[in-house]
Amino acid sequence: MTIRVAFYARVSSEQQAQSGTIDSQIAALKERINTDGYTLFQEDQFIDDGYSGSTLLRPGLERLRDIAVNYSLDKLYVHAPDRLARKYAYQYLLMEEFQRYGIEIIFLTNQQGNNPESELLLQVQGIISEYERTKIMERSRRGKIHAATQGSPSVLSGAPYGYRYIAKRDNGAVIYEIVEKEADVIKQLFYWVGQERMSINAATNRLTEMGFRTPSGEQTRWNRGSVYRLLKNPAYKGMAAFGKTKCVPKKTRLRPNKGQTAQSRTSVSVERNPKEKWIFIPVPAIVDESLFEIVQEQLEENKRLKRQRLTGARYLLQGLVICNLCGYGYCGNTATGARKHNYYTCGGARVYANRERKCNTQSIHADMLEKVVWEEVKKLLNDPYFLEKEYTRRVD
Repeated sequence: MTIRVAFYARVSSEQQAQSGTIDSQIAALKERINTDGYTLFQEDQFIDDGYSGSTLLRPGLERLRDIAVNYSLDKLYVHAPDRLARKYAYQYLLMEEFQRYGIEIIFLTNQQGNNPESELLLQVQGIISEYERTKIMERSRRGKIHAATQGSPSVLSGAPYGYRYIAKRDNGAVIYEIVEKEADVIKQLFYWVGQERMSINAATNRLTEMGFRTPSGEQTRWNRGSVYRLLKNPAYKGMAAFGKTKCVPKKTRLRPNKGQTAQSRTSVSVERNPKEKWIFIPVPAIVDESLFEIVQEQLEENKRLKRQRLTGARYLLQGLVICNLCGYGYCGNTATGARKHNYYTCGGARVYANRERKCNTQSIHADMLEKVVWEEVKKLLNDPYFLEKEYTRRVD
């Protein structure tokens, strides 16, 4: 009887994935499988490069679990238990699930036997590892909070646009140094919004027209979100904030972008509330505190006016329609003229600053497309047999 084997490998950050640290895991796993005398097929290699082990929503792990449920695997090779998951509860869940489907799990760093003593040792190691990891994170957090309360910029790890982060000079202190050319851009930006009452869109367009380099330095086309974050940063009034943001997982998209998975490998940074818990560290100011507060009031006013103009959802099928020619999703847009008309346009047919047109599909009138789709939905709902047939097909 042919024994089917597979391996699972994972690194926890996109930076590790780009630096190729997962290659050492893959090489060790392939060598062990070859030493044991088994044949490994390409479709039995499950890799999550740059996905956190604190969640079970990983594309490689999802495919592995889907295959395991069909009792089609015999042996699974993993470098170490923490490659399956960081949390011990997740480790135990996955191991119990694989063993229930008759899969033997082989860890390269653990000599696991099929006896209660080996299982107990593995469980104890997992619990202690998670405890130690939690303690290290807590000590690091408390150390950073203490340094921040002492006014040390070292906990900020970097400087925003307009500053240069100078790491430990002769006296061992970390400082923020103003970059005059970038500071002039910041001063103009705050003046436009605070004194001229300019909107963020208008300020963004003016920065692009004047040819100023973006914070990344790679282009001159500014992004509205980047401008908003600059205007909200209290460092420019001389008080850099520690603990201002926190990282949270990205929400799962209704339909993934073309060529991407439903589970994002990156997290997003969101503002932490309440603001009273932020720790402020003195740094050189670029704008006056009074001007900074005026800009914050203007941003709140802009937000209030925008909220009043909201008219609700206009594109009922946005993100649900896919182009048959290029595979991109359709997005809604409005053509203005004598009369306003809503359309759905293929994402591949839209032309952006740094991207060529990828599709020649024409736009579709929104009313026409939505009417056709709604008629199909009514057919589905009015025919219980067809509904049951479609449900069974999807389950199978």
